[in-house]
Formats: sequence, structure tokens, C-alpha cells
Amino acid sequence: MSCIDPTTIRVAHFLAHPPVKVWRALTEPELIAQWLMPGDFRLEVGHCYEMRTPPRPNSNFSGTVVAEVEAFEPERMLRLRWRDADEGQGNLADWTITWTLEPEGRGTRLFLVHEGFDPDDPFQVQAHRVMGGGWRSIVTEGLGKVLQGR
Repeated sequence: MSCIDPTTIRVAHFLAHPPVKVWRALTEPELIAQWLMPGDFRLEVGHCYEMRTPPRPNSNFSGTVVAEVEAFEPERMLRLRWRDADEGQGNLADWTITWTLEPEGRGTRLFLVHEGFDPDDPFQVQAHRVMGGGWRSIVTEGLGKVLQGR
């Protein structure tokens, strides 16, 4: 029996690239823009920046993420806080996204934990559903293409 946690999305995926290369894709702004969203990322605890993508009215998402670097361990872990920039629309999204890298053979096992969804908010239930599939395709396809230099 499978139990889905309505508050958290978890993704684990093997990438045939060493942790140093995966880390670069997670932390260099020009690479982040290729597989996620453009933004003024800096690997510095407390640094806040914005990322933009098309709005998603069905999940009450404005299209602008306010992100903050909460913690990191080089080539091992990156933790970010994500909030919707438009809190005035009743959007209470306040999520934590943690990337963990573990060496595996000649590659890296990448773990993503996106937590903080409110299972009592229908917009966040929809966001959980949409982002669950989105993260899986972003990690397996988008990030993979950047790592392969395409």
C-alpha cells in the first residue's frame, strides 16, 4: 500500500554525473535558468531573490517566487525557502525545498524534498499535484539536459 504525504513532495533520481557537476547546475544562475527559472541566485545564506514563470491561476500561483537561501553544504545539500510574491491574493504558500546529493558509483543520487503544503487549502492541494509531476520531469529531463550540455 502506498501512502502519499499531502504536505511533501519527494523525488529521488540518479544522474550519471559527478556531484561537483550536479552542484554547479543547482547553484550557478545561468545554469539554473536553463532547467528551472531565471533569477539572481547567490550561494549565500540569507540571500533573497526572485524567479519568474507563467502564472498558474488553478493553483493560485502568481508566477513569481520569492526565494531565500536557508542553508547549504557545498556539493552535498542546498535548502531554499520559496514563497509566492503575491501573498495579497490569499496565497499562503511558504515552502522549503531541500536538494541533497549523494555520490553513487560514477554519478550522483539527487534527492529533492519540497515540503510545507497545506492539505486543507484546495489551491495548495492542486499545487502539490501539479508540482509533484513537474519536479519529476524537471529533474529527469530539464536538469538532465543541462548536465549533458544540451
